[in-house]
Amino acid sequence: DKGNHRHFMEKEIYEQPEVIAHALGHYVNFIENRVVPISDAIDFGKVPSLAISACGTAYLAGLIGKYWFERYARLPVEIDVASEFRYREIPLSPQSAALFISQSGETADTLASLRYCKEHGLKIGAVVNARESTIARESDAVFPILAGPEIGVASTKAFTCQLAVLAALAVGAGKARGTISGEEEQPLVKSLAEMPRIMGQVLNSIQPKIESLSRELSKCHDVLYLGRGTSFPLAMEGALKLKEISYIHAEGYAAGELKHGPIALIDENMPVIVIAPHDRFFDKTVSNMQEVAARGGRIILITDEKGAAASKLDTMHTIVLPAVDEIIAPMIFSLPLQLLAYHTAVFMGTDVDQPRNLAKSVTVE
Repeated sequence: DKGNHRHFMEKEIYEQPEVIAHALGHYVNFIENRVVPISDAIDFGKVPSLAISACGTAYLAGLIGKYWFERYARLPVEIDVASEFRYREIPLSPQSAALFISQSGETADTLASLRYCKEHGLKIGAVVNARESTIARESDAVFPILAGPEIGVASTKAFTCQLAVLAALAVGAGKARGTISGEEEQPLVKSLAEMPRIMGQVLNSIQPKIESLSRELSKCHDVLYLGRGTSFPLAMEGALKLKEISYIHAEGYAAGELKHGPIALIDENMPVIVIAPHDRFFDKTVSNMQEVAARGGRIILITDEKGAAASKLDTMHTIVLPAVDEIIAPMIFSLPLQLLAYHTAVFMGTDVDQPRNLAKSVTVE
């Protein structure tokens, strides 16, 4: 049931610290700060490349996972939405492995891509919430996300649990491939272990600010989201959440692509949500923000304490989160994006848990 919450989606947003702690407990030894080997079916230490395929929010989780596998494990990743993946006639090596991400484990396009890879002899891994699902049954290795039942059609806790599992797998792959030493593994895993506490802290502190901002967003017709690095797929996820449940047109873009087209949309009526933790990309992202400000755009900056102090730009709103390690930033920064979409939809009076034209599990191509 919904407990004390108005909607299942709100409840599931606030469940995230608990369910992520539960999920990480399956993959991480918290005492030794190391990733626990989960399956012998896929040897990440030996595969020359990795294919990832999924749909919707799960695909965006895979995009963030691509950054992690390539950075921490130096493992080349081929990724595409499942509805395009199997029609590209990708040259696949039977020595490689493939991961398929699906909350339900029944997504038709993802299942078709899985079978395509299986026909080409790849080892198959499933990152799923439903361990008895078709995708899980047809895979060589199952990596459960352990998010528990998710009733709201717009995915929240399943998304962050997918990210937590992919982060743990990427660190484990790095250790297996020798690209991460034991000394380097420990601080990364420690950051993952601290994530539930930080998520709880964020959820308990930002709601008043988010509600105020959402009231303003509910009057808008278009919203642009920008980010760099893992914040780019997160920008697309923030835009997807907003359009799914509020029906406001929203687009997520790589911040570096701003001057290659989207900047033509900027005016005094266009809110631009910039996801900019104070990381190695921050200065470049600030440069993009300056371009928006110069054209009268209304900037909503989501950053951390250092970023807020360093940006030195007038913003419509600034949401300040705790400073965290890069590996957990996507999970922490997803929280204001989820709450922003949720409260905007509530103000607009839409059906938050069952938005029009959408289904929880897409079982037809």
